[in-house]
Amino acid sequence: MKQRLKRWLCAALGLEPEAVVAVLHSGDPRRSAEMAALMRRLVPDRRILEIALTGDSSIGLALMLHRKLRGLRVALMATLFDGTPEFAPLRRAAFLTEPTKILAFNSALERHHLRLGQWIAGWLFLRGVPLDRIFLRPRWLFPWKKDRSLLPSHWTLRAARPFRQGMPRVAVVSPYLPLPRAHGGAVRLEGLLRAAAREFDILFFGFQDHQTESDFQAAAQFCARVYSAAKPRYREPRWSTLLPPEAHEFFNPALSRALRREMASCGCSLLQAEYTQMARYRPDVLVEHDVTQDLMRQVFERHPTLSAWWDLYRWRRFENSSLRRVRRAVFMSAKDQALAPPVPSSVIPNGVDLDRFPFLPDPGGRRLLFVGSFRHFPNVTAWRFFAASIWPLLAPLEDLHVDVVAGPDPHLYCPDLPPDPRIAVHGFIADVKPFYERATVAIIPTLESAGTNLKALEAAATGRAIVSTSSGVAGIGLAHNESAWIADAPEDFAAGVRALLHDPALRARLAASARAHVERHYSWRALAEMQVRLWRELLP
Repeated sequence: MKQRLKRWLCAALGLEPEAVVAVLHSGDPRRSAEMAALMRRLVPDRRILEIALTGDSSIGLALMLHRKLRGLRVALMATLFDGTPEFAPLRRAAFLTEPTKILAFNSALERHHLRLGQWIAGWLFLRGVPLDRIFLRPRWLFPWKKDRSLLPSHWTLRAARPFRQGMPRVAVVSPYLPLPRAHGGAVRLEGLLRAAAREFDILFFGFQDHQTESDFQAAAQFCARVYSAAKPRYREPRWSTLLPPEAHEFFNPALSRALRREMASCGCSLLQAEYTQMARYRPDVLVEHDVTQDLMRQVFERHPTLSAWWDLYRWRRFENSSLRRVRRAVFMSAKDQALAPPVPSSVIPNGVDLDRFPFLPDPGGRRLLFVGSFRHFPNVTAWRFFAASIWPLLAPLEDLHVDVVAGPDPHLYCPDLPPDPRIAVHGFIADVKPFYERATVAIIPTLESAGTNLKALEAAATGRAIVSTSSGVAGIGLAHNESAWIADAPEDFAAGVRALLHDPALRARLAASARAHVERHYSWRALAEMQVRLWRELLP
């Protein structure tokens, strides 16, 4: 009876009785096709109507869309919101045509049904917030909420070796463990601590993130004690706290007390914290891997939004107060040191393992290499700048390929990776040396940066000619047309890549000069001597 009534009513209104699912090709063609295939799997019993329209007028496209759907009942309208500007009028036309039926997809093909009753979640989703965070609400506003942060409260001893007789001891706390070398921070920790362990017994405290038992045992080769805490699950909106969210994510008062108890039981009184967000552990030494407020300033100057201003304000307030509380701050470069308030400080730049990264022969060919963990947002910004503004200028080159070593879960942090088959995106790589062996040119298109760039040092050590923006090699001492090709405009950057690909003699000259420079200034052993001197100065 119900079905007969439905057919009679639809016939009276001139509509088909069975509702269709419209799939609007409103973004990147490859992802639109994937969205359509996904909808066929989700609703196999429904008719799928794929619609591709072009035009500059939202109203005109809405009229065309209305004609396409005439006589049809629409159950859902799957619409891709991937930020591609040429499809913006079509996405607006979807709202004009079926405002209550839109099933929105983002670049990662996460989906959310846009409803007026969930307008905050829908607005956040359309702004690019991941699906698992659009329903987050601050605990101070919703104290009864169920989706709460889970922060560890204790440390687990994962590996140990006997303390050496008469050897001084120092504790190091970090949001990351030194192994595996999944990103630049881990590379620095492993290189510097391994060299410094010749003169200190080190207690290392870090947060676990897919480490294996062999990683802990390998870390015990240069750390007398290796402690780990469970990876935090932070479930507060980024905007909702006075301190930066990273300062909350890795801190728990119970965890801080447990750290001090372990230090006391091992006869250790000196604590060094790696990364600014770890300043809440009240260390003696705070290592600023970058001056985060300067990164936020660069972001705000490029995108002067309210959220960017709020991030800048919080980081400036937190970072400056943290630096004034420690006995010694450590910066990656004199440039970073000058950006900070006047506090007792030292400069211990990043370095490179010259034995692990020997000077390699030029392989020829046309292969570019981008190295940078997408967990660090400046690397995502750098890659998007290259993909959107530089790659189109280079794509016409025959036989050109790009390797992107993007660290763990690259699609989670940058879902809009380009579909070009000549671009190979790699996740976590335990050893990047094979990528340097086959690369012709290393590219560093960084727009926002601080500290000293480890990937520039590794590329220089291996003898790979570098094309970089000025911020990508800031503080390192490489000079344009002497030890690197430095260009900020997309056209100049692409011109540098073309020049180096076509001129082996130019590549060889820049590579030899850059290698000589890192040999003089960036050996881990020499830098570890600076670290050891600092610790000895602060010990009672």
